[in-house]
Amino acid sequence: MTTGSGTAPAPPEATPPAEASAAARPAAEPPAAASPSAIARPPDTASPPAARRGSYRRLSVEARRAELLTAALDLFAHRAPEDVSLDDVASAAGASRPLVYRYFPGGKQQLYEAALRSAADELERCFEEPRSGPLSARLSRVLDRYLAFVDEHDTGFSALLQSGSVAETSRTNAIVDEVRRAAAEEILLHLAVKEPGARLRMMVRTWITAVEAASLIWLDEEKRPSPAELRDWLVDQFVAMLTATAATDPQTARVMRAAVRMEPAEGPVGRLARRVVPSLGEASHLL
Repeated sequence: MTTGSGTAPAPPEATPPAEASAAARPAAEPPAAASPSAIARPPDTASPPAARRGSYRRLSVEARRAELLTAALDLFAHRAPEDVSLDDVASAAGASRPLVYRYFPGGKQQLYEAALRSAADELERCFEEPRSGPLSARLSRVLDRYLAFVDEHDTGFSALLQSGSVAETSRTNAIVDEVRRAAAEEILLHLAVKEPGARLRMMVRTWITAVEAASLIWLDEEKRPSPAELRDWLVDQFVAMLTATAATDPQTARVMRAAVRMEPAEGPVGRLARRVVPSLGEASHLL
């Protein structure tokens, strides 16, 4: 979303003079004074923005680093990590390879991990939702944001979660696992349980894993069915898993009763119940 970072920086002559001098200065990048010729140039002859697009721009340390991360994240989102080079990132950011090394001395691996951390933060925010209203509606909004992220970062998401990339390390694995745990904790908060037991925690974490797996299959199936259909199906899966766990776990049973009381008849849980009950009629002989 990796080739090693040992590649030597480009030769000095490949670096624009302005950028070469910038690399030798401290991290801060103060605005440059305008040259006399630039001051004297009439406004109507000034270069249009498109013509100046590739020129070096002086930015603060934070702004330049954020710009490089944004460019890297966009590339890692749509190409496997091993297919992205530092030159690609530099070109996408309108910078040079030495400047990328200046901000990420560890090379592409460090840049990849920083981009992954940025993506993980964004993915964790997908699960943040006000804890009010029916649980199914909250889950639907969470899944809308999650699937939009998957859609936008399709190739990178697949490369990240399917593993096997040469960029994969214990640190990248830890970042991914942190997202899973954070997502599970957010869902448990919505269930309003101060001390969830082992079965309830396992059920929620299993659902998070199912969401992740379904997202990968969805990408493999060329994003079919529609995101809305996939979202509704995943909400149904949550309700079904909660119901099955409630059958043997008193704590989950209490959580489920409290959640169902808030559900409207025309909501996702009501629709699911009306679809399932007729099917269960065929199993009356089991009762």
